[in-house]
Amino acid sequence: MQEEEEEEEVTDLKLQLFHNTVREHIIFLLLIILLYFSSYVVVSRFRRRDRDDLYSNDEDEVLVYRISFWLCTFTLAVAEGAAMLLPVSIASNEVLLLYPNSYYVKWLNSSLIQGLWNHVFLFSNLSLFIFLPFVYLFSESTGFVGHKKGILARVYETFTVFILMAIIVLVLTAVLSAMFGIEKFQFFWFLNLGSVHLPFLYSCVSFLGVMLMLICTPVGFVRLFGVVNQVLVRPLLLRDVNEEFSVFYMEEASVKRKLAHIELHNVSISDATNATNRLINGNGIAHSYLPQPLLQHSLAHLYQRKTLAAGNVDEQQQMLNERLRELYRERKELDKLRKSSTFQRTFVYPLAMLLLLFCTAVTTLLVVQNTLELLIGIKALPLSTRQFTLGISSLSKLGPVGAGLEVCLIFYLGATSVVGFYSMPFMSNVRPKRRQTSLPQLMLNCAFMLVLSSALPLLSRIIGITNFDLLGDFGAIEWLGNFQIVLLYNLIFGTTTALCLANKFTATVRRELRARLTALF
Repeated sequence: MQEEEEEEEVTDLKLQLFHNTVREHIIFLLLIILLYFSSYVVVSRFRRRDRDDLYSNDEDEVLVYRISFWLCTFTLAVAEGAAMLLPVSIASNEVLLLYPNSYYVKWLNSSLIQGLWNHVFLFSNLSLFIFLPFVYLFSESTGFVGHKKGILARVYETFTVFILMAIIVLVLTAVLSAMFGIEKFQFFWFLNLGSVHLPFLYSCVSFLGVMLMLICTPVGFVRLFGVVNQVLVRPLLLRDVNEEFSVFYMEEASVKRKLAHIELHNVSISDATNATNRLINGNGIAHSYLPQPLLQHSLAHLYQRKTLAAGNVDEQQQMLNERLRELYRERKELDKLRKSSTFQRTFVYPLAMLLLLFCTAVTTLLVVQNTLELLIGIKALPLSTRQFTLGISSLSKLGPVGAGLEVCLIFYLGATSVVGFYSMPFMSNVRPKRRQTSLPQLMLNCAFMLVLSSALPLLSRIIGITNFDLLGDFGAIEWLGNFQIVLLYNLIFGTTTALCLANKFTATVRRELRARLTALF
């Protein structure tokens, strides 16, 4: 009897483990489908529409374009998943604390969250080092010389070039690993591809992503205020919008009348000139009936008048066209103010600005606190050293409210890093535009988004936004355990953020003081 009970318990455990595994894979599949659909909507919004029409007669080009488009969409879906890793994990921990015995949240456990981190890490490696390079080489390939043209020839060329590039990258990775003392060079070093070389290569890419966020995130703090200022309608303080709109409308009508008068004047001068030329050159009539001195004087006067009039008219017409464009922009802004509701002008804009100020101030204070705790020795380094279990204790001193604030700050950091990244001067040619982005630009932007989103959990953990451990291979990145790198990063991040904000809010005052001093001296 006892043996039968033990066998039943073992069978029940196996069945439970099987059901848990199936449930986790179903959840992962549903999440991938949801993320892929959202990223498909985003990529479709930006991709150039004339590609299918351009290659409509070539089936191979259409197939290559579709495969490239699908893999770019998958890469963006992985980037979205990487950005949501830390917020979802923090929220799951708080949900399990609030409802520990609830039937509806039993599927939410440590194994599910751990598997989510592992899957995102795996797909991030595949997208960065396999899918995107393969897609780029595949879209640029034409097939080897002497082979029959077709999709198979392009596949052979792509695989050949990709394998050569992979060998070069792996050799460089092995050399760097030996230089940093991570692994001693051995004869069968290539067998450690999944356990050593790819994680080391990903750690290098994540380090570059964190360094990139060190530059673009403080810029994004400042730039986000300008974006909100452009998108939302500012409150009307002692302004009569209807009166201003009427003034701009009348001035715009006056400028249009002046332009019409100039065009009519140009037409009359052209007609007079053509008539004079016909009179002078027509069958010698002018030469026979007009005196020669009077004819020369009239021609010279007409030429001078035409030259001066043309120069002044062109300059005046250019100034009026520029003023007309300015009036159109200002009238459009005023029209937007007129159509906006009182609630939007009075509450939404101030509330958005206050939220931005609050999030920026809290982030800066957390960075300062984290720096001081690192110097004193209270705070541990972000390198994960233990296995975390969900639902045991809250990682925030404020409980669910603090955890919600951490989630909001992580999303805020992601938004500021993206805004600051695309505000950089070198991104002007790469920045995606609606329905005008080519396939190579889509690949490059998807790669940038994946690098930034993969670095977001590392950034949040380094600057002390949350104490949640980085799970899976994210927490095993070696440089996260370097005290000098983490401390220096916090110091630079806090200093650059404070300087950018001070420059933003004191720029107007400094310009006014400079103008007053210049006028005084």
